[in-house]
Amino acid sequence: MTMKEQNYEMALDCFLLAGQIMMESGAETYRVEDTMLRMARSQDIEDAQSYVTPTGIILSLGRRQITKITSITHRITDLHKISLVNNISRKLTLKIITLDEAYDELLKIQKTNYFLPIHVQILTASIASSCFMVLFNGLWSDMPVAFVAGGVGHLAVTLVQEATKVKFFSEFFASLVVGIIAYLAVHFELGTELDKIIVGSVMPLVPGVIITNAVRDLMAGHFTAGIAKGAEAFLTAFAIGSGIALVVGLF
Repeated sequence: MTMKEQNYEMALDCFLLAGQIMMESGAETYRVEDTMLRMARSQDIEDAQSYVTPTGIILSLGRRQITKITSITHRITDLHKISLVNNISRKLTLKIITLDEAYDELLKIQKTNYFLPIHVQILTASIASSCFMVLFNGLWSDMPVAFVAGGVGHLAVTLVQEATKVKFFSEFFASLVVGIIAYLAVHFELGTELDKIIVGSVMPLVPGVIITNAVRDLMAGHFTAGIAKGAEAFLTAFAIGSGIALVVGLF
């Protein structure tokens, strides 16, 4: 392999890694394609082409150059990682860093977990749940129940996701737990409005970012990615609804 071919392969790996991190962190498809192509142009590669879907990325640096594909095995929402990759892309475009430095920074981003500790996530979900419950015209006296249900629901979805790696089942189980807690609280007169408590408590589970990205991809003309993300959001909503429906049907 010649030095030029090695440089092209290094560039291809760097651009693909940037796109992979962004897709796995919940970025829009058109943003991923734009970032990779901007990085390619910063290295004087003008005829690069990319094809991005929620489950894989194909990138070519030209008709006579090598083409690589990488699979997207999991997807979460991590806007901080997306911001960091965009920042590296800008610095590479402005010649502030070299391609090797950009690749090293991307590897560091990929290996780093930027999420807050689980207890902070649970606390945040609890506060959000109780606030959403009030926004939906719930009673202030029901805030403690929504606080507990939302926090336990977030803990449930995290633990089940780690154990099963099946997103649908983890969200179904979490909503089931939320529904049971809300029902028991109302049954023992610790809460009053069952519907408002449930609605507020499941809000942290709602796929708001996925729905937004699906619409934005459809508007940008990425119909395959938009429909796929829309289907993913529908499955999440169906899992949440099924868990709550099971509780309501049983009790």
